[in-house]
Amino acid sequence: MSESSINETDPQEPVVPKKKNPWTKLVLLSLLCAGLAWSFHAVRLALVSEKTDDAYIEGHVHRIGVGVAGTLMEVMVNENQEVKSGQLLAKIDPQEFEIMERRASASLEQAKAGVLQAEAKAAQARAAGFQADAAISQAEAEIQEGESRKELARTTMKRNDSLSQNNMRAVSKAEADQSQSDFAAAEAVVTAAQAKLQSARAGKEASLAAIKAAEAAIVAAHADIDASQSEVCEARRQQELTNVTAPTSGRIGNKNAETGSRVQVGQSLYAVVEDDYWIVGNFKETQLENMRVGQSVDIAVDALGGKHFKGKVDSFSPSTGARFALLPPDNATGNFTKVVQRVPVKITFDADSIRGSEDALRPGLSTVVRVMLN
Repeated sequence: MSESSINETDPQEPVVPKKKNPWTKLVLLSLLCAGLAWSFHAVRLALVSEKTDDAYIEGHVHRIGVGVAGTLMEVMVNENQEVKSGQLLAKIDPQEFEIMERRASASLEQAKAGVLQAEAKAAQARAAGFQADAAISQAEAEIQEGESRKELARTTMKRNDSLSQNNMRAVSKAEADQSQSDFAAAEAVVTAAQAKLQSARAGKEASLAAIKAAEAAIVAAHADIDASQSEVCEARRQQELTNVTAPTSGRIGNKNAETGSRVQVGQSLYAVVEDDYWIVGNFKETQLENMRVGQSVDIAVDALGGKHFKGKVDSFSPSTGARFALLPPDNATGNFTKVVQRVPVKITFDADSIRGSEDALRPGLSTVVRVMLN
C-alpha cells in the first residue's frame, strides 16, 4: 500500500490552537500609547510654539584692512589663532613714511623761519613808519614856524618898502633890502619844510605798504606752517598705520597676509571673530502674530548633533529680509504673485546653557529654533 493511500485512510488529528504571547499585546499597546503621547505632544507643541529651520548663528566679524600701501615686513599671527584687543598682527615697512615725515619737518622749520623773517620785516616797516610819523610832525612844525617867520618878514618888508619910498631917512636902502632878503629866506624855509613833509608822507605810505606786505608774508608763512604741521601729522599717522593691530579680542580667520607681499589701501588681511554669538531666525510673517520679545527659545545646533540650548527672543528686524536685498522686489510692476515673506528675528543664547560649548559655536552654523509662545 502506498504512502498516499495510508494518509487518506488515517483519521484527521485535532488542531491545537497556538497560545498568544501576552508580551506582544503589551508591546503593541505601549507603542500605541507612545505614538499617541508623541502625537499629542507634537500637536500641543505646534499650538504653543513657532519653529523654523531657516536660522543660523551670527556674530561680530571684524574685517581688518590696510590703512597705507606698502610691503609687509612681518606677519605675527596664524590662521585660527586667538588674539587680544590691540595685539600687533602685522607690520608694514615704515621707511617711506619716515622719509615723508623728515621732509615735512624740514618744510615746517622753513615755514617757521619764514614767519620770523616776515615778522622782522614787519618790525622794520613799523619802525620806518614811526620815523616817518616823526618826520611828518617835524616838517609840519617847521612849516608852521616858517610860515610865522615868512609872515613877519612880509610885514617887515612891506613896512620898510613903504618907509623907504616915503622917507629915505627913516629906513635905509640896506635895511629895505635886508627885509626882502629875510622874506625870501623865510619863504625858502617854508618851501623846504613842505618838501620835507611830502617826503615824510611818502615814507609813511611806503612803510604802510611794507607793513601790509610783511603781514601778508606772515599770514602766508603761518599757512605754510599749518600745511607743514598737517603733513608731519599725516606722516606720523601713516607710520602708526604700518602697525596692523587687532580691534578686538577674538579668533583670526580668513588670513590673507604673507611676509614680503605688497598690500594696498583697504586690502583685507584678516578677519577677527568675536566670542559673542546670537541666532538670526527667519520666521514667516504668518508666524509672528503671537511672538514677543523675551519669549524663551529652544535652539538645536546641527553641527553639534542637534544639541539643544536655551535662549530668548531679543528683537525683531525693522523690515523683511527681501527689503534689505540688493535688488528688492517691486510688486507694483508686472504680474503679482503673493509670496510669504520672512522677518529676521534676533535670538540670544542663555549664557549658562552654552557654558562649555562656546568653542564649538561658529557664525554661519545652521540651527533649528522653536519659540515658546507663552
